[in-house]
Amino acid sequence: MKLIKATEKDIPLIQDLARRSWENAYAEILSEEQMDYMLSTMYSADEISNHLKNPKYHYYLILDEVNDSPEGFVGYEHGYENQTTKLHRIYLVPESKGKGFGKEALVFLAGKTLENGDNRIILNVNKFNAARKFYESQGYKIYDEGVFDIGNNFVMDDYLMEFIIHK
Repeated sequence: MKLIKATEKDIPLIQDLARRSWENAYAEILSEEQMDYMLSTMYSADEISNHLKNPKYHYYLILDEVNDSPEGFVGYEHGYENQTTKLHRIYLVPESKGKGFGKEALVFLAGKTLENGDNRIILNVNKFNAARKFYESQGYKIYDEGVFDIGNNFVMDDYLMEFIIHK
């Protein structure tokens, strides 16, 4: 596996990877209408482009070197809170789950977090998303929960998780 910094030319690939992973991860959790709404707003070309222009926000493509194929991506923001990096997005296509890509991406993120002077990673995960168990297996802990209005009469019911990096 290798992680490659994404650029503007990768926006269509990020959108495709997001849709493929969401159709699997959220099929039992979100309505098709909510999924379409979230993908069209959170993963619009303009939204991703704005993230890529933010010097604190980074996207990396997760590539399978054996098959030379994109398997997912990670999007995170340094300095989201004091000494805190926020993992906004980490998604893998269904066929790549269980191969260690997610674990390696989180190790990569911890390294980038320390390089930037942060020592805490936070994320939101839907309360019904099986990914919560994955994060817990990697040392993330729930520190709060919240219901967030995301517009268009939709909400996200999430756990807030954190990982403290001990230097």
